[in-house]
Amino acid sequence: MNYKSILVQVDNSTACVERINLAFSLAARSEAHLTALAFLPPLQLPPSVHTHFGPEVRERYAALRQQEADQALDRFRQMAASAGVASVEMRRVGGDPAASFALHARYHDLAIIGQYEQADESTPGQDGRAFQDHAVLGAGRPVLVVPYAGKFPRCGRNVVVAWDASREASRAVYDALPLLKAAREVTVLVINAEKTAGHGEEPGADIALVMARHGIKVNVVRDSSRELDVGILLLSRLADLDADLLVMGAYGHSRLREIVAGGVTRTLLESTPVPLLMSH
Repeated sequence: MNYKSILVQVDNSTACVERINLAFSLAARSEAHLTALAFLPPLQLPPSVHTHFGPEVRERYAALRQQEADQALDRFRQMAASAGVASVEMRRVGGDPAASFALHARYHDLAIIGQYEQADESTPGQDGRAFQDHAVLGAGRPVLVVPYAGKFPRCGRNVVVAWDASREASRAVYDALPLLKAAREVTVLVINAEKTAGHGEEPGADIALVMARHGIKVNVVRDSSRELDVGILLLSRLADLDADLLVMGAYGHSRLREIVAGGVTRTLLESTPVPLLMSH
């Protein structure tokens, strides 16, 4: 099993260069087809404001967004040619970016997006945090979130799997199998096992056995957060283990609860220092 079709979000941000390079690397590993998706976000204004703008303003806005999308796709095209990536295509889509991305992701084995960066305004009219959330929740495919800072030339060599015995975590493990099989080291990290049902007598042992049957060498590490936030502890362990990829389920609690009260998904999406593969 390999990823044979990969979708990557492209824009004009500086961070997108590393996102594209990682997409090239993953596509090369399994000779996958790579699709670049650029957005034409609609002009979002209150209805009362629309009456003050004539059609020429909306047309100018649409022309600017099209120019930006074309620039993003041109950069992708040039990078693909330089990297010798043969099987590529480019798509430019309008409408709501989150809904468009989720729809196109459903026809790919893996979808890649950039981590939300509050200071980044490279895609006008698009709420970056909402886009990130809806991409993960609505794609129906594993979504790889690439941090906006750093380079990731060895992504997938040393993988940490955040395991809490949930449906979402199980989905993430199976979605990540192509990467886990190619990894040099895989660590199943179980935090606060006593607070979650379904682990069995030896938390992490059952999912480790499943991976072993796929030929994956796995270490199981158990930890307790005590008074520390689970998300913060997980970030700390990523550094301790020198991980270059984190695999985890997304939004085990309701998304509203995570947004209002905070949660592991929210913490990792905002602060992950390594690529993050999430499934819901």
